[in-house]
Amino acid sequence: MQVKYPYSIDSHGRTASSFSEGQHITELIEQVLFTALGERVNMPTFGSSINQLVFAPNSGELATATQFMIQAALQQWLADIISVESVVVTNKESVLYINIQYVAKKNQQRVSTEFKKEV
Repeated sequence: MQVKYPYSIDSHGRTASSFSEGQHITELIEQVLFTALGERVNMPTFGSSINQLVFAPNSGELATATQFMIQAALQQWLADIISVESVVVTNKESVLYINIQYVAKKNQQRVSTEFKKEV
């Protein structure tokens, strides 16, 4: 069973599960992206600091640094299930857009997914 993220209870009163492998991978990526460093007591290096970047001034250097930070976090925590091909980060007004292209190692399927974080 692949536990759904964010954690929830299904209509039968049990732990909800992801509908597919692809959805589960997307949920895992979301966990890495939106968990603040230090938020998990027993895993203080899990996650990234992108929530803080929404408040940083826009610049090419910041976007590049953010892309490298996200790619490193995904490789550290999800390298056994995905191969990250590209990360593109854009910051427009109060929204951070993150586009990630990866290959799922289980079925070699190429996937592109976008996440956004609003303030």
